[in-house]
Amino acid sequence: MYTKFLITSHWIAVLVFLTILTFADSADPRLADGLKALSADSIEKSAEAHEQIWNVHLQNTDIVQYHPEFHAQYSGPNSLSHESEIRDTISLDVMAGARLWQDAEFHVDALAWQGFGLSKALGVAGFPNGEAFRLGTKEPNFNFSRVFIRQTIGLGGEQETIEDDALHLAGRQDVRRVTLTLGKISAKDIFDNNTYANDPRTQFMNWSLMANGAWDYPADSLGFIPGFAAEFNQPDWTVRYGIFQVPKVSNGLGKDYNVLDAWSMVGELERRWTVGEHPGAVRLLSYLERAHMGSFQEALDNPTRPADIVATRAYRCKYGFGLNVEQEVVKNVGMFSRLGWNDDETEPWAFTDVGWTASLGTSIKGESWGRSNDTVGVAGVLNGISGVHQRFLAAGGTGILVGDGALTYGLEEIIETYYDFQISKTVHCALDFQYIQNPAFNQDRGPVPVVAARFHWEF
Repeated sequence: MYTKFLITSHWIAVLVFLTILTFADSADPRLADGLKALSADSIEKSAEAHEQIWNVHLQNTDIVQYHPEFHAQYSGPNSLSHESEIRDTISLDVMAGARLWQDAEFHVDALAWQGFGLSKALGVAGFPNGEAFRLGTKEPNFNFSRVFIRQTIGLGGEQETIEDDALHLAGRQDVRRVTLTLGKISAKDIFDNNTYANDPRTQFMNWSLMANGAWDYPADSLGFIPGFAAEFNQPDWTVRYGIFQVPKVSNGLGKDYNVLDAWSMVGELERRWTVGEHPGAVRLLSYLERAHMGSFQEALDNPTRPADIVATRAYRCKYGFGLNVEQEVVKNVGMFSRLGWNDDETEPWAFTDVGWTASLGTSIKGESWGRSNDTVGVAGVLNGISGVHQRFLAAGGTGILVGDGALTYGLEEIIETYYDFQISKTVHCALDFQYIQNPAFNQDRGPVPVVAARFHWEF
């Protein structure tokens, strides 16, 4: 249920925000002009003339999800509850940016969150709510999720307009440039982006659609981690490299400061093109991670049951690859796909329990039915794990999200569809449906239908 925090802080913030906008449009023109000066529309129009010195953005996303009772022959410590349940998550971000010196920006993101994913975000490797943290809370919690500096080094030649958004200041930059980012960020801010499946606040909600499930992307329990990234951008392609800290324990908040033995590196090559007037891109990703991880085989070799991964932990490496493709087919209709694989010999450390993944989907804007800012999305996902990972789970082992105490293995199959509709310029709502076959790779449980509603506003 919604708590006092939602009733007071959240709804008061929403009402004050909407009231200010209404008042600004109808009352004092000086206030209207002041707000419009901060708006994205105004910034876009003036971006060519001058660099934006600072900006402030807010966003709020509320997601309510429900699944009915479903068949389960048994349940374990990390199982999705087979009884019907309803859970909600709330997030509120205040994001501010400032220009420090020429082509240098400082950004900070103050995050407040509250709520839980279904079954405390357990029981499905491709979890259905990308806003659900493993670190759920009944009372509001606060964190500076992002604090970073970005330095851009122009290499001359043609320039392009950078639009104002939550993590960028508006202005002009050389198309050929080097971008350096240092601080606490989400690795997903820079890597594995996709126009149609990237943000659970506005697009698909499932973890396996907002990111490549086989990339154990470096993050703490909230999805953020200190690190450094460098990008070399050209008109048709970009190459990226990043090195990040890793959690001290699997999916934990604390960082491992043994930086010589604990790190995660990721590289990505992006190639962009246009077919007719329809843009497309492909991104090739690879990663190498070293952390104090347990070995599935060593846990199986130990006679202790249930299989204990913690007892086998030592500094080991994990590696994997990803492919990310997107293409606008016709105006307002785009297709996308992700493929991913990792060696899956060691326990997942930061993201989710997936050894390989494949997804395919489409996103359609509503212009053809007179709702140009509405979006319909449909996608499917297959998630799988290695043989040794299967045997580990069958022996009672647990991971970040999965572990039913036993296992009759089957591919985790997920279908998601959503309709996101605009209420006003800054306010959207969405209805979402997901159908999950073999949750946590287990044929003895499910299938599970999940119904959701989402409320999102930002400015």
